[in-house]
Amino acid sequence: MPIDAAGVLGAAPRVREIAWDHKDVQLYHLGIGAGRPATDPGELRYTLESRLHVLPSFATVAGGGAPGVIRTLSVPGVDVDLAHVLHGGQRLRLHRPVPVRGRATAAARVVAAYDKGTAAVLVLRTEVTDADGPLWTDEAEVYVRGEGGWGGERGPSGRPSPPPAEPADHVAERVLREDQALLYRLSGDWNPLHADPEFAARAGFERPVLHGLCTYGATLKTVVDTLLDGDVTRVRAYRTRFAGVVYPGETLRVRMWRPAGTERAGEAAEVRVAVSAVERDDAPVLADTVVRYG
Repeated sequence: MPIDAAGVLGAAPRVREIAWDHKDVQLYHLGIGAGRPATDPGELRYTLESRLHVLPSFATVAGGGAPGVIRTLSVPGVDVDLAHVLHGGQRLRLHRPVPVRGRATAAARVVAAYDKGTAAVLVLRTEVTDADGPLWTDEAEVYVRGEGGWGGERGPSGRPSPPPAEPADHVAERVLREDQALLYRLSGDWNPLHADPEFAARAGFERPVLHGLCTYGATLKTVVDTLLDGDVTRVRAYRTRFAGVVYPGETLRVRMWRPAGTERAGEAAEVRVAVSAVERDDAPVLADTVVRYG
């Protein structure tokens, strides 16, 4: 059995030391599309070291190394083909703003293994702490085609919910670079699916696709810049489900709904988000997306 659910869930947390500085942050921001226009004061907050603020989604690459999806495949009890692996969803909770430079301990373990019959879903949770206490918690949902059927718990539905029926309060479009995936992968995700046409074809795609976490970061930046006046420290949590692929060079359409009456002094609020690919008739790429902010 390629996935031993009992072994996966019983494995001890994998602990590693991570560190980052302004260069890692700047490279990540460029990798998700920041810096255009290059001299825009709002963009300089992401690209110039003397003004640098850290977009919270940087947490998904902080410290370099393989992303959560790839690290899940090295857990005892998992032996699967990378070409059968998809990133199903991502959740992030911030305990404090992410510093421009830091050193921390990251402890990761699989906290759920669901049997979908024709596939398996694994959830890798990573807790990150530094000398001052918890920094962030993130969860990567990993979908493995062809690896279900062991009779385990089915888990929550993986079917994305439709976006709200009413018109969005805000709509923004972000054009991705043709080499966006090649730039983003320098932050640590070397999966050939995002660069090698032959590997992409073996995985069932017409050409290399953009990293889901690149779309995840670009979307959060759009919400922060559009609704939060560029203040990255207001983000408390961020979750999404990956509903479709994005190809480098495409345009993201980001629709945002901010519920009336939820933004009160001292209380957290939420904005719902839906993201689609403009050039493919608004094909959905991110669904069930929520940014919680204060």
